[in-house]
Amino acid sequence: MKLDSDYYEALQISRNADIETVHRVFRMMATRFHPDNPRTGDTETFLLLKRAYQVLADPVQRAEYDNTQLIQDQEPLPIFELKDFVYGLKGEMNRRLGVLSLLYNRRRSNEDTPGLSVLDLEKRMAFPREHLNFALWYLRAKGYVHQEDNSDCGITAQGIDFIEAHSSTDDLVKRLIHGGPGGGTHFTDEPGVRESSQSERGATGDLPYAQLALAN
Repeated sequence: MKLDSDYYEALQISRNADIETVHRVFRMMATRFHPDNPRTGDTETFLLLKRAYQVLADPVQRAEYDNTQLIQDQEPLPIFELKDFVYGLKGEMNRRLGVLSLLYNRRRSNEDTPGLSVLDLEKRMAFPREHLNFALWYLRAKGYVHQEDNSDCGITAQGIDFIEAHSSTDDLVKRLIHGGPGGGTHFTDEPGVRESSQSERGATGDLPYAQLALAN
């Protein structure tokens, strides 16, 4: 089973949240997004919250969901299959964004173990550590990433500021943080090759190159 939505992200709770937290958060968010709320009602969001609550409030369904999510978390994210992460200077810059976005999501979703090991990054990005070493060195030197107590890589407050400052203007950052499985990519006619959708590309067919630099 492939998960189309992160129910913990939908409710904005930790994966370790107890049942009382699930109940309490759902009640508050359901009131806010209920379609009858004239100011903040949103039917689509409300229905997602209901699905999330129905699964996470039921111990059996939650255990099954968690197991599926655990398996999925060990698989490479499809977005990293894009050639924009592989070649040249642009690939190097995009890998930095990839690392930073993964660490950002980890920090938000798991306060108990907020970091990822290099092995975890290898699995999620489908790159050997030799291809990630330069990115990690750079991110540490900029102060965006540090070493957690258990030696995992973790994002810093400065790194969070960078990601959030670009999350509303950079399509790639938005997809790395919010994109679900598939991340808006599509298959080309060439077997085994995935390309960016037109919305991710500029007039030249490239991702917004200047926005991907981590120099500022």
